[in-house]
Amino acid sequence: MSVKTETRRAGDFILSEANGTRSREEITINAAAGKLSAGTLLARITAANAASATAGGGNTGNGTMGTITVGNEAITGTYTLTITEAAANAGDFSVTDPNGAVIGTGTVGVAFSAGGLAFTLADGTNDFAEGDTFSIAVNAGIGEWVAYDDDGTNDGRRAATGILYGSVDATSADARAVAIVRDVEVIESLLIGLDDNGKTDLLALGIIAR
Repeated sequence: MSVKTETRRAGDFILSEANGTRSREEITINAAAGKLSAGTLLARITAANAASATAGGGNTGNGTMGTITVGNEAITGTYTLTITEAAANAGDFSVTDPNGAVIGTGTVGVAFSAGGLAFTLADGTNDFAEGDTFSIAVNAGIGEWVAYDDDGTNDGRRAATGILYGSVDATSADARAVAIVRDVEVIESLLIGLDDNGKTDLLALGIIAR
């Protein structure tokens, strides 16, 4: 006899909530969050979008990367820029995201914009060689939501600010969802990621775990 496991249903963890939709908010789950089940503790990213680039230690070229603008399409993690074709005072490159997906290609000295990143890689006195690299450390997703993690990156995810109402898949892109964010009683045993600090965070919002 085969055994079937029932997936978590939306809102199963709720004992009682405020009238109407006062306990709920529509939110955006960050693409880096992956698949999340109903009842998962959530946190809102509060750190400003930012990025910094580091040239590969073995680079032939000595060009530099200008200011990097980060949009919410980007994901937190380390991107890699790789020179794919060398040329005098120029060259072509590709940019790979933290998941290993190529988000775009560009040319040295020409403004690049794709996947939530925008910058210009300037030529130097020494031309870039094929295989030269830059690591781009990105902090992204301000205002979006991820799973609460008390030991995670200090970008807001260490403070529980809600509970996911229904399961969502944000593996490859941001996803719209509903969160329980205030004035509600919930079933503690049906919550995912709950710890003592998270429980305290939720209590401050009027979310009581029983």
